[in-house]
Amino acid sequence: MPRRPRPRPPLPPRDGLGAARVRMPVGADGPDGRSWPTVAAFLEHLTGDPDGIARRLADQEIRLADGTVVTRATAYRPGAVVHLYRDLPDEVRVPFEVEVLEHDERTGLLVVDKPPFLATMPRGAHVVETVVVRLRRSLQLPDITPVHRLDRLTSGVLLLTTRPEARAAYQQMVQSGGLAKTYEALAPDADHLGLPLTVSNRLVKERGELQARAVPGEPNATTRVERLGVAADRGHYRLTPTTGRTHQLRLHLADLGIPIDGDPLYPTVRHVDPTDFASPLQLLARQVGFEDPVTARPRVFTSRRTLPLSGADADAG
Repeated sequence: MPRRPRPRPPLPPRDGLGAARVRMPVGADGPDGRSWPTVAAFLEHLTGDPDGIARRLADQEIRLADGTVVTRATAYRPGAVVHLYRDLPDEVRVPFEVEVLEHDERTGLLVVDKPPFLATMPRGAHVVETVVVRLRRSLQLPDITPVHRLDRLTSGVLLLTTRPEARAAYQQMVQSGGLAKTYEALAPDADHLGLPLTVSNRLVKERGELQARAVPGEPNATTRVERLGVAADRGHYRLTPTTGRTHQLRLHLADLGIPIDGDPLYPTVRHVDPTDFASPLQLLARQVGFEDPVTARPRVFTSRRTLPLSGADADAG
């Protein structure tokens, strides 16, 4: 059965960023063991910013899911969803640019070459300095959405869509395993490993933990590792994953004794100043290939970046 289209949010994106979506808890979580009397009281408690909530109420920038404008008197609705614009955090600009490789207006497909240090989409401390928000602003396309994700530190080919009606077909293609991905990495040279070989194990990453880890059980992460030679006096590797677990490639190479150059998490966590862009992770999503679910044509896109990736004091591309 075809998936129903997602309803449009009651507040449009503003300056490249969609409104926050907050579900009001069910149960006695409010003051004195009771629910909050009004939506405004709940939001003041949630944000700790009564002045900001008052400003949004005055500007009619708080809406229920059906578009109803929230006022100071709007009663609290357990389990309902409320939408409001958020204040943006101060962020240090990532000094690298996103390069557009393909913008197919007919299919709604957008393919870019992502630089290191730029998150794919807003999350946590990274909101404005993300691929999605930057592209929404620069291309004036408020509905840009990623088809898949790359880690913030990983560079290379990333697929997005520019129209809501195009999103489902491409995301379903990825979820069904239709996106073939090839990466390249620089790491210590290890011709003694007898490459090529395939690493297959079970990886988990718990909420709140920085690192993923291998655990006993049915494998859920598989990577083919090939040695291409030597580049910049480092081992040059091709990585072909057939699964997409968080940090899969980084952990697989670290477990082989050849952690990827510039990796602050594997094999051990080390502190990195968030404003330091001098040492990019030397992991590049080199190429993706797939059968376009809209046109049924085979498509291949290749990154124009080269290893080693340069730091902030030089051209990143």
